[in-house]
Amino acid sequence: MAATTHTVTNQVPPLVGYDVFAADRALAEAVGRHLAPDLLDTAEEELTTLGLAAGSAQAQQWATQANENPPKLRTHDRYGNRIDEVDFHPAWHRLLGHAVTAGLTDAWGRPGGHLRRAAGFLVWSQAEAGHGCPVSMTHAAVPALRTDPALAAEWEPKLLSHSYEPDLLPAGQKPGVLFGMGMTEKQGGSDVRANTTAARPLDAAGEYLLTGHKWFCSAPMSDGFLVLAQAPEGLTCFLLPRVLPDGERNTFRIQRLKDKLGNRSNASGEVEFDDTWARRVGDEGRGVRTIIEMVAATRLDCVLGGAALMRQAVAQAVHHATYRTAFGGELVDKPLMRNVLADLALESEAATTLAMRLASAYDRSYGSTGSVEAGQERAFLRLAVPIAKYWVTKRTTPLVAEALECLGGNGYVEESGMPRLLREAPLNSIWEGSGNVQALDVLRALQREPEAVNAFLTEVGKARGADHRLDGAIKDLLTELADLNGIETRARRLVERMALVLQGSLLVRWAPPQVADAFCASRLGGDWGAAFGTLPYGLDLAPVVERARPVAP
Repeated sequence: MAATTHTVTNQVPPLVGYDVFAADRALAEAVGRHLAPDLLDTAEEELTTLGLAAGSAQAQQWATQANENPPKLRTHDRYGNRIDEVDFHPAWHRLLGHAVTAGLTDAWGRPGGHLRRAAGFLVWSQAEAGHGCPVSMTHAAVPALRTDPALAAEWEPKLLSHSYEPDLLPAGQKPGVLFGMGMTEKQGGSDVRANTTAARPLDAAGEYLLTGHKWFCSAPMSDGFLVLAQAPEGLTCFLLPRVLPDGERNTFRIQRLKDKLGNRSNASGEVEFDDTWARRVGDEGRGVRTIIEMVAATRLDCVLGGAALMRQAVAQAVHHATYRTAFGGELVDKPLMRNVLADLALESEAATTLAMRLASAYDRSYGSTGSVEAGQERAFLRLAVPIAKYWVTKRTTPLVAEALECLGGNGYVEESGMPRLLREAPLNSIWEGSGNVQALDVLRALQREPEAVNAFLTEVGKARGADHRLDGAIKDLLTELADLNGIETRARRLVERMALVLQGSLLVRWAPPQVADAFCASRLGGDWGAAFGTLPYGLDLAPVVERARPVAP
């Protein structure tokens, strides 16, 4: 029987059935800018296929199902045998399998791999973010394993594989594997040198038995883990397989799964080792140095993950305002709403542009390792990665909250998808080192690695003379860098300034004039308030909002 009380009108159609990649002008332009011309057609075809999948009703359903049905821990089977398995909803396996098949763990084995993989990660994470954890860990394990050529030869082909096999089997019986990571313990957190997990060497070279625990173990259902433990010569990195080569399960006791604010589809566990077999990666006592390349790669994924959340939030907000009318007109045309949307769009585009610049630096630094350019790019990454990790992930939560508000009460309702974005938003700022850890890492590089400082200043200097506000911000930054008084107390302020100058320099070089002008006026020129929607009067904001609208050009 038809309803007689009212007619439903002025409700926004769902944002579905669109190409997430092609509709993101900033991302599509970055791919075209940074990727070699001979790779571009293939990469764009791959990303378009992935973008259509990410924007499909099917992917949205998988995302809802995976988060409404979080993973469950099964410590024992029906007979009382210890099994330590994590059960996932089938939708989780669909999402993760699609990511692996699309090559999102394969950056190190193909030309332009880091840029192609980063763009794909940014696209597919907009469908659902939780499954990105094992994708990221698997991708990032490669450089750490390369410190041991024998281990790399054994494991790397399976890490780069485009085949997903969820069953716990010996790695030799699987076409592809996933990796997790375990660094932090109850007593230390980010201070991993306080770890107490002990590694006892066996007679066989490179083999150890581990005893201890990990307070946060990422992706505990994975096939292998890189972990830190105290060997006789100090903190050391180890590869710990879940299943031993003979098919017996390694001792890997999952005590419980974390009940997290967001990231509900993904499992994070507390685990214990009791004479757990592992192989050493790198030299004893060099654990942090060995695993640091993995940490750097996962930090870049935190930047990409933050940029993906920003982009999806902005897309939803602009889409809503385009179709919703109020007070005699479309919301998108109201001056104050346009200011809010443009401000959000600036933040999102700056994050995407910076993230893709970092991905391109990875390709150039690893593609020709002995060249001068490769060395400069590695030096640039040394500072730019923790700067970006600090700033982009810090900006994600307020941006998503403001984008949710653009939908009004509809945005506060679970069905809109915005609450899931908001719960996810703080995550990337915490994982792989929180804000203070990133800021202190930047200080270490500033004080100990002059080549990194030179590379950073060379990068921002490429835009000098193009905008007077950027020029003034660079001058002020140089003054701050020359003053070491109270440097640790003002570390966050300094890193924020470095991030904004870097983003401004990239937008001045590559973004449309209206985007660069608005960014420099607000973020570098000081004409901006404390909340989004406080851009100064007189800017041309309509093209900024239109550029962010999620419709392919």
